[in-house]
Amino acid sequence: MRMSTPLMLHLTAMITLLFRMSPATTVAAAAQRPITLPGCPDKCGNISIPYPFGTKGDCCFDDSFLVMCNNLSATVNVPFMQTTRGFYFADQQNQVTTNMSRWLVNLVDIDVPRGEARVAVPISSDCSKNETYHKVSYFSLDLNGSAFLFSSTRNALLGVGQSVVPLLMGRMSGTNYSAACRSLFDDPAAARSGTCTGLGCCEAELIAPGLGLISVGMYQQMNSMWKTFPCTYAMAVDRSWYNFSLQDLYGYDVLDTKFSDGVPIVLDFAIRNDSCPADGKTSPTACRSDNSRCVNATYGSGYLCKCKDGFDGNPYLPDGCQDIDECKLRDEQPELRDRYLCYGICKNTIGGYDCQCKFGTKGDAKAGICREVFPLPAMVATLGIIGVTFIVVITALFKLLLEERRKTKDFFMKNGGPILEKVNNIKIFKKEELKPIIQSSNVIGKGGFGEVYKGLLDNQLVAIKKSISVDKSQEKQFANEIIIQSRVIHKNIVKLIGCCLEVDVPLLVYEFVPHGSLHDILHGSKKVSLSLDKRLKIATGAAEGLAYMHSKTSTTILHGDIKPGNILLDKNFDSKISDFGISRMIAIDKSHTRYVIGDMCYMDPIYLQTGLLTKQSDVYSFGVVLLELLTNQKASFGEDITLVKNFLDADHDKRVLDLFDKEILLESNIEVLHELAMLIVECLKLEVDNRPEMTDVVEQLQNMKRSHEKGMSGTRNSVNT
Repeated sequence: MRMSTPLMLHLTAMITLLFRMSPATTVAAAAQRPITLPGCPDKCGNISIPYPFGTKGDCCFDDSFLVMCNNLSATVNVPFMQTTRGFYFADQQNQVTTNMSRWLVNLVDIDVPRGEARVAVPISSDCSKNETYHKVSYFSLDLNGSAFLFSSTRNALLGVGQSVVPLLMGRMSGTNYSAACRSLFDDPAAARSGTCTGLGCCEAELIAPGLGLISVGMYQQMNSMWKTFPCTYAMAVDRSWYNFSLQDLYGYDVLDTKFSDGVPIVLDFAIRNDSCPADGKTSPTACRSDNSRCVNATYGSGYLCKCKDGFDGNPYLPDGCQDIDECKLRDEQPELRDRYLCYGICKNTIGGYDCQCKFGTKGDAKAGICREVFPLPAMVATLGIIGVTFIVVITALFKLLLEERRKTKDFFMKNGGPILEKVNNIKIFKKEELKPIIQSSNVIGKGGFGEVYKGLLDNQLVAIKKSISVDKSQEKQFANEIIIQSRVIHKNIVKLIGCCLEVDVPLLVYEFVPHGSLHDILHGSKKVSLSLDKRLKIATGAAEGLAYMHSKTSTTILHGDIKPGNILLDKNFDSKISDFGISRMIAIDKSHTRYVIGDMCYMDPIYLQTGLLTKQSDVYSFGVVLLELLTNQKASFGEDITLVKNFLDADHDKRVLDLFDKEILLESNIEVLHELAMLIVECLKLEVDNRPEMTDVVEQLQNMKRSHEKGMSGTRNSVNT
């Protein structure tokens, strides 16, 4: 029976289809680098999803690279594009019954450097059940309007069967295209597994470039051997994937069953809505790596991003293109030695590699042309000199190493190492552990005290404090500061993780607090708007930390340098007291010091005059900080004293209107602001004994906070009613 089958379907719309993820093979070194944007999933099921693709709108370059990942089924699928499959059933009267269905196109893998994605598409088939009835299926896939086109170099049209003429019809830029081949044999013994030469399997070598729409089917042939070979097949497929087997010719729906999830076809992708700029112009937004370059798409509109020569990785990510170590690759993969030629000493360089002739020779080592430059006697003499020099250098280095070890041990002893080794909750770090963090690129704070560095240590973000220098008479007090802070464990006090004592000035390792200091929030580059609720939260947290130091530890701990710069804020604006610079100058069992240091704008005048540091000294400093928090005016020595004096002497109603930050000067806040003003007055009294304890300050602030929250809640409920 001979039947004519229509093979081209023109699709009028594109809908999303599903990618089925399968394991992707990656180079080990590349697998260690990020492949997508920070915070974005880099896998869907067990397949990598590299940028510009992404599983969420803010994780992909644009909607054309959006991967919809469905984790509800055993096979992870992603809506992506549409393919239509048609079924034709014919009986002995040549009556044709047609069924149309949508095939879920499954993803196989994504190759960003090549600009390719492989998806699984269905096989077209023609299967006979008897002499008068058989079934024909075909598929059509439309990529137009997407970021994809069919690869012309990676794909082929294959036909499998005793008598089959597979046919691919396509369309590109308004032009029709077709390709076909033929398989025919009369004697089954003539066919051979593994080859597609026209005996059981044929291949059309070329698929035209730029195709965005294809349909795959076959011309129906007279099949007199249908009992033995009931089916013929046609497929557009990755030409390197299919290996013909004679067993594929026998049985009903063999390939449809064998490849029930489809066969892979290679698609080229590109950024389709732009093109590469002229030479010397800024690269397009998609090419984010400094070591990337823009390449116009070979077919169709748009461009791709590629890593420059000597680099590999993902050019769509910042720092995505990393240097290739050609010398290491030559050693690990001998098959690459013809690509990276070197017949001498290979040395990697950024973006390339050098190949130098071995000692005593010169020439072109990459070409394998190196000639001796020294006669044998000169070579022996030179080697002798080098040998003696090497021994001298090694001896000197050994002495330096011993000296360095001695100095390291002396520093450790001088800085109280034997004592601190016995302190619980404090980790003693080796200086080699901290070296990668103590780099100029990691500095997040700098001042007269020294520098603060940010880095990752034991998978935890930390801040490392490095002082510039220390008075020789105060060196032993570093151990005092560390011991003090080891006793302080509270949510409103910055946690000291550990220290390094193997250096002249010890390094202190703290937990990292992300929002910076209160000073930065009020006056610096990180300045943000603060409601009265947040200001009360900040003040209460700082007060609770000080109260804990004063009253809740086995030994009273005085801070001595309370100021906005030493109050840090975490991501929830919870306060954390930091910098025990004054505490370390005072012996644990004493309250006097001859070193009166700190910021004079916040310092207790009595402490400034007498050198007597008490709990009320911290209360006074807290009062100045609270005043600055509510007025948003930076404290300054002299002017601040006048401001405080005027505040104490003036009528409170008038001062609230004149002093407090206009942003919080709301009718609903007036009552709490009056209470805060009275608390500031109490804290700033010159009579030390008349100042409140920090525990009293905490209680008043907590009451104000609860009262204000209750009032605000009542106001909202009233408005809603």
